[in-house]
This record gives sequence, C-alpha cells and structure tokens, in this order.
Amino acid sequence: MDWYVHPSSYVDDDVIIGKDTKVWHFCHIQGGARIGGGCSLGQNVNVSNNVIIGNGCKIQNNVSLYEGVTLEDHVFCGPSCVFTNDLTPRAKYPKGKAGYLKTLVQEGASIGANATIVCGITIGKWALIGSGAVVTKDVPDYALMVGVPAQQKGWACECGSVLDENLHCKSCSRQYEQKTGGLVERQGN
Repeated sequence: MDWYVHPSSYVDDDVIIGKDTKVWHFCHIQGGARIGGGCSLGQNVNVSNNVIIGNGCKIQNNVSLYEGVTLEDHVFCGPSCVFTNDLTPRAKYPKGKAGYLKTLVQEGASIGANATIVCGITIGKWALIGSGAVVTKDVPDYALMVGVPAQQKGWACECGSVLDENLHCKSCSRQYEQKTGGLVERQGN
C-alpha cells in the first residue's frame, strides 16, 4: 500500500485512498468514499458514504464529512468544523440520501476551527472561513468570512494573508482584481 491507515481506524469496502495519504487514529472511512493523494486526516475524522476529497487536503481532528460533501484539491478543514447535509432533519422522518443537499468546497479554501457549514452551498476557491463562523450561503472566491451568520469582512490571498484595500498581498505581493463571483489574480505584475 502506498498510503497509511492507523490500526485503530476503519476503512469500509469500496473506498479509494490516494498515494501518500495518512489516516490517523480512530477514523472511519465509509463505503464509496474517494480520497485523493497526499491528504492527512487527523484523529477521529469520519468520512461518510460517497464523500469526495481531492488531493492535498488537510482535515484536522474531530471533523465529520457527511454524504453530499465534496472537497476539491488543497482544502483545509480546521479542528471540529462541522458540515451538514439536511436543512430540516427529523429523527422520525429520515429522508435518506435522496434528501441530502450537496456542499462543494472549492480548491484551496480553508475552514477554521469549529466553523459550521450549512449544506447546499459552494465555498469559493481560496476562501477563508474564520473560526466559529456559521456559513449559510455561497461564498465568493477569495472571500474572508467571519461571524454568526458569516459575513464577508474582506478578501484573502492564495497564500492566506488578508489583502489590503487595494487587493494587494503584502506577504507575497500578489495583486487581485474584483470580478463576478469574487477575485481573480492579476497577471503580469
């Protein structure tokens, strides 16, 4: 095997795990899950049925990725962040997978510790979700979201630094411009 799963973890049948991925203590990877290469799943991570995780993702301790969640490449999920997949759950009236809403976290996005991601939304590329935020609607590319409910408080660079008022990154010198759906990096600077 070219991946590592700690002996205390369970991997069900019909799971694909990519090269150099590490699954640490007390995790459960359920049937149909697809995990890319170079990922790290911390202690007590649950990956539910049919969840898709791209390459290079970092999923910290105590995160549950429920059916309907897709993480693109290089997504960071902070400790104990929460995903949902049903807006109106009832124990007595379960909907099953046909009732689950899809959640897409696009390339490079980061979700802070204890943030809650309500299902049925898309988090844009390289967005930065603050710790403890409750995200209830789509998030533009590169947006910095904080609070309950989450509100946009600025923009974040691909490197993770907060951009100045001119959409310039003082850490890595990238320059951005605003377009429909968020920011794009200005080329040729």
